[in-house]
Amino acid sequence: MTDERPAPAAAPGLRERKKRRTRDALLRAALLHFIAQGYEHTTVDEITDAVDVSQRTFFRYFANKEEVAFAVQDLVESHYVAALRARPPAEGPFEALRGAVLGAWDTLDEALSDVVPVDLYMRTYQLIESTPALLAVHLRRSTELEERIARLIAEREGLDVDADPRPRVAVAAFSGVMRVTGRLWAQDEDASVASIRRMTEACLDQIGPALAADWR
Repeated sequence: MTDERPAPAAAPGLRERKKRRTRDALLRAALLHFIAQGYEHTTVDEITDAVDVSQRTFFRYFANKEEVAFAVQDLVESHYVAALRARPPAEGPFEALRGAVLGAWDTLDEALSDVVPVDLYMRTYQLIESTPALLAVHLRRSTELEERIARLIAEREGLDVDADPRPRVAVAAFSGVMRVTGRLWAQDEDASVASIRRMTEACLDQIGPALAADWR
């Protein structure tokens, strides 16, 4: 009987590791500059000077400043989608969405530690929420993410997302709460993961009361 187990993935070679280190260094330098002096006041030259590479090297990894500003957000969104996929099948849509977002906050440091310190991401997130140009991009990206999540919820529930509006409605309501959470948290002095997790949980707890017929 032959052993058909897949061979372990080969470790990245020296060239790939060097490329990853360069990309991560550019990413960290860019985020630190954005936070220190503002996104719009930071130039690509300043980012490349901090890493001692050329502009050509920067554009080998990132198309523009916007792409580097959202590079870690891409990782965070993928982390959340993976957490949602891993939720128990028996959970209802809102329970799964809530469990996934709280679980994603709980494991964020582990997900990002190889790329950037988690506190650097959290400060970048506040920067995105408070910078009009970045916030506009963030809202557009959020719409795209909502569609991705709605399709995942429909898949979990065995529904046709184009025939049954409930997955999109549920995700839109959930995402609205997340946007409120983000705006409130961005105004807070505490930029920690623990802070936004507490605020996320508190806002989600208000969905039922907010939908009640009588608020008095």
